[in-house]
Amino acid sequence: MRPPFAAPLLRDAVLVAGIAGVLAFPFVGLLLTTQGTAPTLSTRFPEFAGAVVLIFFGRLGISAARRGHSLFPIVLGVAMATVGAFSLLFETAGMAADSAAPWHAFVPGTFLATVASAGGVAIVVVAGRNYLLGDSEPVARKPLPMKQLLLWTGVALAGVAIVLPLLPAVDRRLIDVATLVLTYVMLGWGLNIVVGLAGLLDLGYVAFYAVGAYSYALLSVTFGWSFWVCLPLAGALAALFGILLGFPVLRLRGDYLAIVTLGFGEMIRIILLNWYDFTNGPDGISNIGRPSFFGFQFASKPAEGTESFHTLFGIAYDPVHRLIFLYYLILALALLTNAFTLRIRRLPVGRAWEALREDEIACRSLGVNPRNTKLSAFAIGAMFAGFAGSFFATRQGFVSPESFTFIESAILVAIVVLGGMGSQIGVAVAAIILVGLPEYFRELQEYRMLAFGMGMVLIMLWRPGGLLTHREPTIRTRPQPASP
Repeated sequence: MRPPFAAPLLRDAVLVAGIAGVLAFPFVGLLLTTQGTAPTLSTRFPEFAGAVVLIFFGRLGISAARRGHSLFPIVLGVAMATVGAFSLLFETAGMAADSAAPWHAFVPGTFLATVASAGGVAIVVVAGRNYLLGDSEPVARKPLPMKQLLLWTGVALAGVAIVLPLLPAVDRRLIDVATLVLTYVMLGWGLNIVVGLAGLLDLGYVAFYAVGAYSYALLSVTFGWSFWVCLPLAGALAALFGILLGFPVLRLRGDYLAIVTLGFGEMIRIILLNWYDFTNGPDGISNIGRPSFFGFQFASKPAEGTESFHTLFGIAYDPVHRLIFLYYLILALALLTNAFTLRIRRLPVGRAWEALREDEIACRSLGVNPRNTKLSAFAIGAMFAGFAGSFFATRQGFVSPESFTFIESAILVAIVVLGGMGSQIGVAVAAIILVGLPEYFRELQEYRMLAFGMGMVLIMLWRPGGLLTHREPTIRTRPQPASP
């Protein structure tokens, strides 16, 4: 066995740290600030040097652990985790004690300390596993009951989601972030019908999201209709647009289908942006009606002829009540989407979607109509996007074309693909990582999207086929008894 400080390990660590330093220098080493009206470019060499050193030692520890070394990576990982933890505590205490400290100076230290702690723990886990196992032969074990494991994982996630607002340590911000994550979970499950089950790469799914949002906004503002009346109408209108998209692309597959759906999404956004008389253009639509709890409004002073939620239960008014109600509303819509998807997979139309995904020519030869199959996938997937869009409009109270750009479709496709195409639980976990993680780092300014990219890269390295690629077959065939 080669010593831990072998030349290949050092050369690899230096190369990785150098490449990362060159790529990260404009983001970490430079800072653009504004003093008065003139922009000023300043440098942050200590933070940049700390990031490069952290990458060097992290790469060195991971490479040593992968090559079978144990003692050196464990010591290095413990040192990184300890230094990162103490630095994080120091930065947090310093920020709390000195409220006048510059925010941008606090960000890099906190971010690097968090990464150092997490990286050190990861290195210790990998190296400790090698140290405990040693060179012994792996113990034969029975395969995991994946179906039961996924079932209990889904039940656990649903249980946590149900009791989350009732936990004592949960604050307003966490409920708001959880509501946003559940919105993307619902959108991901809707897109999973089109991409994961039917195999139709749709890059314009945000268009149906926008149709649902604007449908509810226009109906609510113009006619004063309630959320519960507009919700099915928004879904129906989005499904209609899904059928309108499906007809022109019946003969397209693969990259050509993706290009056309991308163009459709941009067409909808441009129409919303330029049709000022109908959509109010870039100014958007405001004063959108809020949903009520069986007619009881979440307001301190409800409108004439209505009652408020807090008077119904005899409690003091609290704005958090409306947030909790919206959270449970999107949770119910998401669970409804999941239940519908699981049920329709076992119906003939769901089996036709999966057959179309595997081989369209074989699907046609077996008598399945590809036209109706594609249209049904587009329509049902768009319907759930319309439901989510109507919830987005009532939650925000304002909609504008800037909320429905291509990046939203890209995030949704990333959630479906990285979560595991066709996997419901995988989509939920990917939405938590790709949406919840950047929201957690929102206060870190420019590092927020770095956290998003880091989450995507980690999933691709750890699970290149998706987080949960295992899916139980929709139907199993029983072997026929041998003839005598």
